[in-house]
This record gives sequence, C-alpha cells and structure tokens, in this order.
Amino acid sequence: MGGAMTAESLSPWPVPPPDGYTVDDLFTLPDLPPHTELIDGSLVFVSPQRIFHMATLYLLESGLRRTVPDHLLVGREMTVVLGPRNAPEPDLFVVREEAVRSRRQTSFEAADVLLVVEVVSPDSEARDRDTKPRKYAAAGIPHFWLVEMAGDEDHPVVHTYERDPVTQVYALTGIHHERLRLSVPFTLDIDLTSGSR
Repeated sequence: MGGAMTAESLSPWPVPPPDGYTVDDLFTLPDLPPHTELIDGSLVFVSPQRIFHMATLYLLESGLRRTVPDHLLVGREMTVVLGPRNAPEPDLFVVREEAVRSRRQTSFEAADVLLVVEVVSPDSEARDRDTKPRKYAAAGIPHFWLVEMAGDEDHPVVHTYERDPVTQVYALTGIHHERLRLSVPFTLDIDLTSGSR
C-alpha cells in the first residue's frame, strides 16, 4: 500500500511554515509564478490584468523616464524588500542609480527607493489602498502614488502622497485627474488623458 495522504501531498504548493514565508523563501522556492509578492509572510499571486492597468503603466513609466534626473532610475514590477516577511512588487518605482549592482539583480532594498506606484486592480484593492501604503511608509519610502480608474473615459486618477517623517505615514499631497504636474520627488508633467488615444 502507498503512504498516507497529507495536505502537503495534495497541494502543488508547499505547506507554509508556522510563522509564514520569509524573503529568503520568496527567492528560493522553486516554480513560483512570475510576480509573486510576499505580504506579512504570505505568498500573493498576481491575477490577469485589465487593459487599463497595462496602458496606465506605460503612460506613467514613459512620463517618469522622460523626466527622471540622471542619478535615479525608473523600474517596474521588481521586488522591493521591506523587511524579512514583506517583499511586495510595486507596479512602478524610482530607485537611486547606485542601488543597481548587477544585471542579475532581482530586488531592491526599501532604503534605495524614492517612489513606489500602485495601479489598483479589482483583485488587489485592499492591498493597494491600505496594506502596501502602510508598509511602504513604515519602511521609509518617501513618496507613494495610488492610481485609480475613474470617469466615463476610464482615465487614470493619480493620488500622490509624501511620507511625514514625524508620523511615519503618508500624507495626501494631491489628486490629479487630467495632468500630473509635480515638483517632488522631481519636476514632471504627464498628460493623464493621453493614454486613451
């Protein structure tokens, strides 16, 4: 007769450790789906995205790349390590150039990140609006943008936040409907309506 059936033998994924997964697990577990995140020791898998998500990422990434100062780099969908049990993958981010150590690099430390951007998706609303901003702020990332779909034309609306060093939480600095015109973290001007053409 065969061995006894266990929960581990029925599942294609390993049973999580009692205290949850760690960043080391995230980088060493075999066959994880692309863009897996680690939030509070749990693995979070990405669902299929809407056209809005893709178009908005392209629009914002293009605008950031046009205006980013030389000592900073724009990236997308890479792991940012916030602590031993938290390693989300922001949709977009701006990082200090010296943080890039190798072309084989798969993550950045929170201390090297200046801005993170999350585009809200139906499956990630609570994480994008609540969990991730709290964790990004606690890790010391100075700027956060939350992007929502709004209006009859489904244009992106960008909510910009800056971290208060005293309270260590994000304070809303603006809600941008048609243009994203900012002087911090650097000067930029993005037409938010241009992605629909």
